[in-house]
Amino acid sequence: MYHLKIISSFAAAHNLLNYQGDCENLHGHNWKIEVTVATRDLDSAGLGIDFKILKRHTNEILDRLDHKYLNDLEFFHNISPSSEHISRYIFESLEEELAAPGVTVEEVRVWESDNACATYTRD
Repeated sequence: MYHLKIISSFAAAHNLLNYQGDCENLHGHNWKIEVTVATRDLDSAGLGIDFKILKRHTNEILDRLDHKYLNDLEFFHNISPSSEHISRYIFESLEEELAAPGVTVEEVRVWESDNACATYTRD
């Protein structure tokens, strides 16, 4: 099995719901995003998926989040826009948009700081 990873980022504001502390207040992060996909097979060029394609799809999703107030976005209307939920949002969105045969989204890791991240994987 081959595992391919790209790293990207976005900046946005949010506040956590039902949280007792400073993060309940409006604040922002410069999130670093790691996307890992997996494939068993390679194409005739020896690629599982062209990194340009994976980056393009990922960045299209991140453009929906970048410089936004995440709480206002439809996906986060009834849930807290935590790093955990953001990782699931990116994962599920990428699964829908990525139409590369034999390539599956394996995990999305969302870093809200240099030493704190959340990862979403499919069960």
